[in-house]
This record gives sequence, C-alpha cells and structure tokens, in this order.
Amino acid sequence: MTTKTTLYQYLTDILGEAFLQTMYMIIVPTIIATILGFILAIILVLTKPKGLKPNKYVYSVVGFVVNIVRSFPFIILLVALIPFTRFLIGTSIGETAAIVPITIGAAPFIARIIESALNEVDEGLIEAAKSFGATKTQIIFKVMIKEAMPSIVSGITLSIISILGYTAMAGTVGAGGLGKVALVYGHQRFDTAVMVYVVITLIIIVQAIQMLGDYV
Repeated sequence: MTTKTTLYQYLTDILGEAFLQTMYMIIVPTIIATILGFILAIILVLTKPKGLKPNKYVYSVVGFVVNIVRSFPFIILLVALIPFTRFLIGTSIGETAAIVPITIGAAPFIARIIESALNEVDEGLIEAAKSFGATKTQIIFKVMIKEAMPSIVSGITLSIISILGYTAMAGTVGAGGLGKVALVYGHQRFDTAVMVYVVITLIIIVQAIQMLGDYV
C-alpha cells in the first residue's frame, strides 16, 4: 500500500509539474506568435498585388521570410536557434528558452492562416466599405478581420494544437514539460505506465483546446 501511494505521489508530482510547464510553453508563445502573425498577415494582405496598398517588394520580402521559416522542420529550427536563444535569454535550456523557437516556428504558420482567412472575405464587402469612405485601417479591422474571425479562430485553434506538439519536441532537448517526462521517465526507463499517463494527458489537453476553439 505504501509503495503504491509513494508511486502515485511520485507520478502526480512529476506529471503535475510537467503539465504546468507545458501550459506555460503553450500560452506564452501562442499570445506572442498570434500578435506577430496578425502583423505579418495584415502586411501581406495590404501589399499583395490586388491589396489595399500594393507593394510588390514588401510583399515579396515578407512572403519570402515567412516561407523560409515555415520550411524548417521544428526540431531542426529548435537546434538552429540555440545560439540566438542563448544570446536572447542567456540559456538554451528550460521552458522560458523554449518560448523563443516555439514562437518563431509558430508565427509564420499563424500568419499564413490569418492571411488566408482575410483573403476569403467577399470583395463586395470591401468595395462597399470603400464606397462609404472607409479608411484602409477601418476596412482591415472593421470589415475584413470581423468577417474572417470564425476562420481565424479555427486556424488559431489548430495552431495551438501544433504548438503543443512543438513543446513535446522541445522537451526532448532540455525544455521540460510532458515531452521530457515521456522521454526521460517513460522511454529511457522503459516505464510504460508513465508513457500511458503522458499520452492520456496530451489527449485531454488537445480535446480541451479543440472544444474551447469550437465554443469561441
């Protein structure tokens, strides 16, 4: 009985701390990446050939940068950004350090999702707004973003689930969280029970994120 209680307490402590670390690595990068994603998407939508303020040079450069970052598999991006992360944070290990590559990896993905949602807004609405004398800022924020919000929320929900996957990969290189628990306590120690607990926890997190996104 004592052994079972000790094991239960041991697993609870480990998974509880890892869960909080994972949520930290999800929430903070999601907020920062969404802000950056909105900025990049608005620039792309404004400067596209048929945009409100066409500029092929800005559109090409921003689009090129976004595509370059998106072309990197996250695990490679994670390793490639270690010097930059160490310069910015002072260390490349830990949950706070993991926020840097996770944010950089997620922002272009979110930007493309928001850009796609904005591009799907009916041109008739935009033309109507122009005829009423709406400014470019009003068209972007009061017409396009408002009309595209359901698609944007759906896309961000998918992005958050992808970020959860990023945190698991970051955990394998010293970032902590559920990924580290699965690797160190589950895989390396051949403890099937720990792996099962981690998988169940991840499934619950994904279901909760998707339900919240659907509700919003």
